Amino acid sequence: MSNSQSTIHEKATFAGGCFWCMVSPFEELPGIIKVVSGYTGGHTENPTYEEVCTHTTGHVEAVEITYNPSIFPYDKLLELFWQQIDPTDAGGQFHDRGSSYGTAIFYHSEEQRIKAEQSKKALGLNQRFDKPIVTPILPASPFYEAEEYHQGYHKKNPGHYKRYRKGSGREDYLENVWSTPVNKDELKQRLTPIQYQVTQQNGTEPAFSNEFWDHHGTGIYVDIVSGEALFSSLDKFDSGCGWPSFTRPLREYTVRELVDSSHFMIRTEVRSKEGDSHLGHVFNDGPGPNGLRYCINSAALRFIPIEKLEEEGYPEYRSLFE
Repeated sequence: MSNSQSTIHEKATFAGGCFWCMVSPFEELPGIIKVVSGYTGGHTENPTYEEVCTHTTGHVEAVEITYNPSIFPYDKLLELFWQQIDPTDAGGQFHDRGSSYGTAIFYHSEEQRIKAEQSKKALGLNQRFDKPIVTPILPASPFYEAEEYHQGYHKKNPGHYKRYRKGSGREDYLENVWSTPVNKDELKQRLTPIQYQVTQQNGTEPAFSNEFWDHHGTGIYVDIVSGEALFSSLDKFDSGCGWPSFTRPLREYTVRELVDSSHFMIRTEVRSKEGDSHLGHVFNDGPGPNGLRYCINSAALRFIPIEKLEEEGYPEYRSLFE
């Protein structure tokens, strides 16, 4: 990548209901410089959270994303935006009702407007929704940063954030709408017996006798079923447990964590977001700043080396290794 390409910064602004839930899906992506929560689209200057919540200012809760389009293009931001919202709801989002929780795409250029219109049209044609797409596409207006306690809320208050996201109905809705149906018969043909047992039947492969426990290549690890990017070699470490271990997923958004009470133990299961594959478990004994160890089955993963990222359809992740 040339120096001029690496310094290109553009803005994208999206409203998707409560802005707490609109930061983490974007912020850890390659090419994303910054994600700020705030208010936009209204008729008052410097609004406060309390004022916006009265639904009288015309403002909506939104996120302003600063990104490098040569690494993560606007088209992909749009695709990810649609996957965070209910675009058929004109009265708010999930349990949050009122105009300040409405959805919108605010374009910063004619090119963004055209791409947003095309993306909205394509979404309406794919028959995923049985009601019209009502998310408006509007010119960007002044964006006012929200109060500091709202910035990065999912990191400052992770427990409350997870309970809120689940309790609001957003998480279940998105899983129902966007999860990929799995054809078990097709998977049995495509996967090896151990891959099928691990991903579809919550199995566990033998320790120290699996493909990636002692693997040191540079690249990313993707779901063997869906292909979604899950982990990076940059976050892999030797935990001595006999399975691949990572301090964190590529993005918080790419995995789901569920309580697992099997085998007379209480553990936290890790599953992929799109493929709903069983991956492994996460424990609180990791070496990183978050103290986590994602203990993952090799059979649930496919490794994409850095030199094949473009060929395999993951070009946006090359910047992680530069």
